[in-house]
Amino acid sequence: MSVVRKITSGMERRYWTYTFLSPLFMFGEVIMETTIPLVMAKIVDVGIKNKDSDFVIRFGLLMVLMASFSLFCGAMCGRISSLAAFGFSKNLRKKLFARVQDFSFSNMDHFGTDSLVTRLTTDVTNLQNMYQNCIRTAVRSPIMLIFGTIMACQINARLALIFFIVIPLLATVLISIVHIVYPRFRQMLKKYDNLNRVVQENLIAIRVVKAFVRGDHENAKFDEIAEDLQRTQVGAEKIVILNMPIMHLMVYGCIVSALWFGGNMVISGKMQTGGLISFISYITQILMSLMMLSRLFVMFILSRTSLSRVMEVLDEEIEIHNAECKMQNEERCLSPLQSGRQVLEARGKSLNDIEFSHVYFSYDKKMEHSVLSDINLSIPQGSTVGILGGTGSSKSTLVQLIPRLYEVTEGSVKVGGKDVRQWNLTDLRKKIGFVLQKNTLFSGTIAENLRWGNENASDEDLIAACKASDAHGFVTSFPDGYDTDLSQGGVNLSGGQKQRLCIARALIKKPDILVLDDSTSAVDTATDLRIRNALRSSLPATTKLIIAQRIASVQDADFIIVLDSGKINGIGSHDELMKSNQIYREVYESQMSEN
Repeated sequence: MSVVRKITSGMERRYWTYTFLSPLFMFGEVIMETTIPLVMAKIVDVGIKNKDSDFVIRFGLLMVLMASFSLFCGAMCGRISSLAAFGFSKNLRKKLFARVQDFSFSNMDHFGTDSLVTRLTTDVTNLQNMYQNCIRTAVRSPIMLIFGTIMACQINARLALIFFIVIPLLATVLISIVHIVYPRFRQMLKKYDNLNRVVQENLIAIRVVKAFVRGDHENAKFDEIAEDLQRTQVGAEKIVILNMPIMHLMVYGCIVSALWFGGNMVISGKMQTGGLISFISYITQILMSLMMLSRLFVMFILSRTSLSRVMEVLDEEIEIHNAECKMQNEERCLSPLQSGRQVLEARGKSLNDIEFSHVYFSYDKKMEHSVLSDINLSIPQGSTVGILGGTGSSKSTLVQLIPRLYEVTEGSVKVGGKDVRQWNLTDLRKKIGFVLQKNTLFSGTIAENLRWGNENASDEDLIAACKASDAHGFVTSFPDGYDTDLSQGGVNLSGGQKQRLCIARALIKKPDILVLDDSTSAVDTATDLRIRNALRSSLPATTKLIIAQRIASVQDADFIIVLDSGKINGIGSHDELMKSNQIYREVYESQMSEN
């Protein structure tokens, strides 16, 4: 029940109303369907036998009214159950999406984008179908089975013994199918994850595929993945499809048995013709109910797999939690910012100070493979800090610890003298402008993308930020200027243009701390210089951390950090590192020789 509460909590009241009304309408439909054969038996055994046309007409009209009411109840049940199921899936998708929004980078790495997409689409759809069937078929079939059996026993209890032989056999077959097929369906959904991953990668990187003329290779890879999925589906379905032939065999076996034994009873006078006709109708109703239950079992197999995958997301332990604000002596939790600023100013510290104290970080959390080891840094307010290092030296990971995109494994990262884990997470991230290594823009206008930094930013704010990032010139060159529509991912812009817009988006926040993670790699050196000069003049009090591959991008920084294999290899100004750090000197000389 805890699982049910978890996946249905927060669902709107109207969808709960639909959920409870659907079985009521279904009950009305079943009552009519199980009563109609009795009226039909009366017509045959009394009206037709006695040639009483008035009796036939009266009971015939009664059958029509009952059938009409049954049709009305069935139609209402179908509509209401559909609305309830759609409301359930909407609520569940909303819950899953909100949960994913709270994930840290580590949580995202655990699932992968492709798997999360499958869980929010295919798995939720499977649960939606199951929900609808639970409030329809799972109600209809047992009621029909019970009422039909009772009616059949009233007509002829000896003949009804057929059901008590068939039903246990069917139950055994269904349980066996569920036991065999469940792990196969789970494997099938994992194949769906893999298929989504391949499709997603190919569509995102379609320009790379075409540039390297790898279309045939990608087609072959997709065919292989699709065939693998098909084999898994066939492996699961070839067991499931046994359900229908076995069910039909039981249905027709029951009908033949009833006709044989019931026909002999009619001949011997132990049973009336109308009673046999009604009994055959109840056989059909009862066994059709069993068939629907068997289909429900098959759907349960698939939805059980989907439910476990959805629950994995809802039960995932979120690594990064927001700090609880508690009074501690004279100090408050740093939320709102103004309270924290007053405390820190009294201590002679700034909210823009950054300190790494014996920081270790490992993706596996077991410290078997630390990507950062014993990092100790002190970055005062308003500093411009350059960060250099080879590929895999964990430059990006280092700066991602500041806004808690990842959580430190050991040690602490402090902002304004306070551990980032004690900050209100929203306030912490609001004060940090972050330009990630991968530039991401969204569908919409340039202005809408820029206002991600501040939804209340004025047009003048947008222009000022774009001028600082050297983006204003190319934006105004478009016919629609800041109202230019961007395709998904900003594919109608060059790499350098996307980088400059992402920098402008970060500047719109007017951050206290600005992190540029290799954010000018796609622009020329002249543009890079203009951006750095603009940042220096427009954000003098902002603490700036710049990850770069070009030494020219950080040469004039207050100090430069050289990372090597997750450790600090050197710290100092350009001149100091040229004298004391071999790695820095080698990089500088290689870049100068290339120029």
